[in-house]
Amino acid sequence: MSRLGEIAATVQQVAEAISAVLEVETEIVDEELTIVAGTGKYLELIGTKDDEAYCSDSHFIYTRVLKTGQAFIIEDPTDKIYGPTLIGEIGEICCPVKLGSETIGVMGLIAFNPQQRARLLDKKEQLINFLQRMAFLLASRVSEKEAYNQVNLTSNRLRAIVESIQEGIVAVDAACRVTHCNRAAEVMIGLPKGELIGKDLREVWKDSPVEEVLKTGVGYQEKEEYYSTPQKKMHLLVTTNPINVDGNVMGAVASFRNMADVRRLAYNLTEMTQQFGFDQIKGESQQLLDAKAKAYRVAQGSSTILILAESGTGKELFARAIHYASPRRDKPLVTVNCGAIPETLLESELFGYEEGAFTGARKGGRAGKFELADGGTIFLDEIGDLPLHLQVKLLHVLQRRQVERISSNKVTPVDVRVIAATNKNLEAMVRSKEFREDLYYRLSVIPLTIPPLRERREDISILMHYFLEKHSTLQEKCIKSFSHDVIDAFLAYQWPGNVRELENAIEYAVNMEEGAVISLNSVPPKLRARTGSGGGAGPFTLKDQLEQYEQELLIKYREGKHSKTRLAEALGISRATLYRKLKELDKNQ
Repeated sequence: MSRLGEIAATVQQVAEAISAVLEVETEIVDEELTIVAGTGKYLELIGTKDDEAYCSDSHFIYTRVLKTGQAFIIEDPTDKIYGPTLIGEIGEICCPVKLGSETIGVMGLIAFNPQQRARLLDKKEQLINFLQRMAFLLASRVSEKEAYNQVNLTSNRLRAIVESIQEGIVAVDAACRVTHCNRAAEVMIGLPKGELIGKDLREVWKDSPVEEVLKTGVGYQEKEEYYSTPQKKMHLLVTTNPINVDGNVMGAVASFRNMADVRRLAYNLTEMTQQFGFDQIKGESQQLLDAKAKAYRVAQGSSTILILAESGTGKELFARAIHYASPRRDKPLVTVNCGAIPETLLESELFGYEEGAFTGARKGGRAGKFELADGGTIFLDEIGDLPLHLQVKLLHVLQRRQVERISSNKVTPVDVRVIAATNKNLEAMVRSKEFREDLYYRLSVIPLTIPPLRERREDISILMHYFLEKHSTLQEKCIKSFSHDVIDAFLAYQWPGNVRELENAIEYAVNMEEGAVISLNSVPPKLRARTGSGGGAGPFTLKDQLEQYEQELLIKYREGKHSKTRLAEALGISRATLYRKLKELDKNQ
């Protein structure tokens, strides 16, 4: 549609007003010579093309007006530039309708009798001036219409953008009344837009910092806020910015997200989310197959699982497989090694803290691992290393399904499945009062035992070839197999470090091997020593035997009931020496 056509009603009103005042007929056409408005004989022709549009001669009057942008007076209708005429047209004054430098139409005053012709010609200069003013009026109306359309288009685009944002958006005026909100805000607040618009935001969010933003003109970023309405409870992460006009605060815009969604996003961005299924647990021994079958069955429920196994058997691999086989597979899996985090930090790591809880606490506080795992699974590895005072707090979380951050008086409900794991004898620790009995029974609803590698030797060869392919690819080496004496050495070894130690041995051999077959000279010395031949490394000396016995002794004690302090006392060495030897043990494994 032409630009004059878009304001056709206004154009017709102008045409009728001109005809009423001047007592002549009026015709107004657009740049395509379509009659947009008219009076008298032209009224019934509105919407059709002017006769001139069907002629090829570009010198006719309307075509010339459109081309030159100048007004014309036709005193003699037989003039060759007048073009096709209706019967009875005896004079005309026409004027361009210009929008900037562009001619968008023509206005014509037409005489059909001598009296009308006389009126046109007697005051032709005044009438041209009048027509130019009317043309300017129409052009201004067109400009307004285009501006309105542009504003409307921009408004619709902005509305579509705001509605497409997953965050809730709420705008308020200077009196804190809601003026705009998007669909996400409706859902999170629990009120329809019709009820939110015009409502004082403080009625929905009691004591909201938005009021302070309106007073000070200073916004804030990503602040945790808690609100409650009869419809729902809200735990939000809110950012609010003021709306400034000429230095005055005229309102504010708040964007917000559910904290549960923020936690899930943080987990997806910061934690390893590669999915591991039971097919990643390699082995065909009956003991392992039974453990996998039991783990798969219990994965379908939500009961707490306690994995009992020696170090290096794949406790975390089982935990991941259980999670990804469960109905919670699309929610977070958060792993916490209770033995690897300093005791002073473990509480805040598990349960989170509020701003100002302690020196160095992050501004705005921090969510703990339980909150991050909401809806999903938390894997508590080395649960036997959890201090007694945190055992009490963990028990409360398991019983009440609520978390209370350090220095907070608010509780946050959490829906989390717990999988715990340990290489220690928790029953013995319960008897020695090192582990709470009530927590032990709460954790061991479903005990799951993973057999050590020495009890499933038929899996050793399978694991050897699996790790050989993995590390050969990573090292970009073409190593396809093992020599027979290497296989014998691996089968004869006791593997105190289990699968982890076996993988480390394969990785070592791949790095050392220069040929296409892993030879005995390329495997770790402790495996060569076990063969008795030494493989070029000398006999199985007293020193080798003592080192081997020390490793096995440390592993046995570490997996027993002793804390590190009691272990050092039992072995007759200092804590520093114990830590050094444990570090060397982990490195060798």
